[in-house]
Amino acid sequence: MKQSFYAFKAMGFTLIELMITVAILGVIAAVALPSYQDYVRQSNRTVAKSILYENAQFMERFYSQNNQYDATVGADGMIDTGDDIAVVLPILQAPRTGTRQYAISLQSVLNNTFVLRAVPTGSMAGDVCGTLTLSNTGAQGADGNVADCWNR
Repeated sequence: MKQSFYAFKAMGFTLIELMITVAILGVIAAVALPSYQDYVRQSNRTVAKSILYENAQFMERFYSQNNQYDATVGADGMIDTGDDIAVVLPILQAPRTGTRQYAISLQSVLNNTFVLRAVPTGSMAGDVCGTLTLSNTGAQGADGNVADCWNR
């Protein structure tokens, strides 16, 4: 009985099968990566919004104790009028630790009003929402669509 060479065919994957698998994984990655990046941007934006709210609460406590927010603000987020009243925001970046995605500061401060802002930096610099703002009245602002940026 004569045995054929093909009777002992090696088992494994052909090059075409491997290339099809790589192509399928490439398509899946091309679809999944933008969704993942959008999720990360939304997450970073949510952290920045929560820190804006926390700083706003700090400002309200300061107002309760001093009957004013203050009169002048420096670029570093510190307010110093030269007298005993000085405000330093407790949180100047988002997230609190790690790579800064947003720089938190006071955009403007008057005796009875303030506006906090979160300026995107690093990987968030090109975010569609841009700079987020929050005023003492609770008014929310953004460079993009305010409803989309604050409600998602």
